Amino acid sequence: MKRFVWLVLCLNALLSGCATTKAYQRERLADPVMVPDGDEDREALKSHMRATREGAIGGFGHGGGGCGCN
Repeated sequence: MKRFVWLVLCLNALLSGCATTKAYQRERLADPVMVPDGDEDREALKSHMRATREGAIGGFGHGGGGCGCN
């Protein structure tokens, strides 16, 4: 029974990643907005540095002043 469950789970994992797209869908998927961001930790560090040094906070959902005291 365990072997059957393992086989079903493996097949499910292998087949779930397959998808086909039509030509009109590819245009939307190729939009530059769909490109994943870079390293999340690096972006968080950059955002923290801007907020602390310049007081340049905008659109990222955290508050505080230029002194670094949130």
